[in-house]
Amino acid sequence: MKRANKIVTCAVVALIAIMGFSTRASAQHTLTLTGGTGVATARFYPEEITKWMWGSETFGLSWRYYSEKPRFVGAVGIDLEYMERGFNFGYAYSSDFVEQADGEMKEVRTYYYYNRKINTLMLPLVWQPHFYLARNRLRIFIEAAVVLSYNISSHYEYLDDRYPAGKYEWKVPRDNRFGYGLSGGLGFAVLIHQVEIGLKAKYNFGYSDIMKNRNKYYSNSTDGRENPFYYTPLRSPLDNINVMFTVGWRFNKRGFDEWFVVRKKREKKLDSFNFSAQTGANTGSGGRQAGGNPNQGRR
Repeated sequence: MKRANKIVTCAVVALIAIMGFSTRASAQHTLTLTGGTGVATARFYPEEITKWMWGSETFGLSWRYYSEKPRFVGAVGIDLEYMERGFNFGYAYSSDFVEQADGEMKEVRTYYYYNRKINTLMLPLVWQPHFYLARNRLRIFIEAAVVLSYNISSHYEYLDDRYPAGKYEWKVPRDNRFGYGLSGGLGFAVLIHQVEIGLKAKYNFGYSDIMKNRNKYYSNSTDGRENPFYYTPLRSPLDNINVMFTVGWRFNKRGFDEWFVVRKKREKKLDSFNFSAQTGANTGSGGRQAGGNPNQGRR
């Protein structure tokens, strides 16, 4: 736990240090509190029976910096989030055979699920393109991010109450504390003076594995009930879908510089193609004059 506290402290200090680069009165940055809920799961390979884990809570702090260059659209920033991740794994099943209308018997399986919740510290590095509506009172945006993560702690339970729940004990040969992935999302924010109130949805797509593959940790023969996998999966990345409310503060009272950029209107091209000028057929310059005698000069 002390190690986790040190990581959280370092992340907060890094966030404050980055904000320090924009300390001018006209600095183009915002600080936002986020919080919400969603669903979580894992993508196992070889494929296993899983279902979404509902009620995955998340909350955090977001910093965004908006470029002063008028032709740059959007913001860059960094987030510091606490997120509940995890999965429901069908570790066993019972079978019933039901007679169909054609007389054939069909197997119907009832699965028993193992649930694991993982408390994770997330650090997304974000790019956020956006545009404004309603006279700069409504901001619509999308997000793309590279995400680094650290798994603080974990708990497990069997949803059928076959076995007691407990704390998941991390093993260096079996479990990965650090992870990485990508995320993307979209949302909107309503601007009220210097306050931004909004809503966004985000999908975190994991690339790293929560459990090390079989080359490093093969079976659960020496494990307790915390590990229901007889053979360790080859791949086990985690995914989350979350909906979050946001409340932000804009440090610039005047507003963002891009609001006040007056773009030059495109001038219409006034020149048109002049056939006579291009062909040398102008009246009175080398050609026949209007009203002249067509037979003049003939013998």
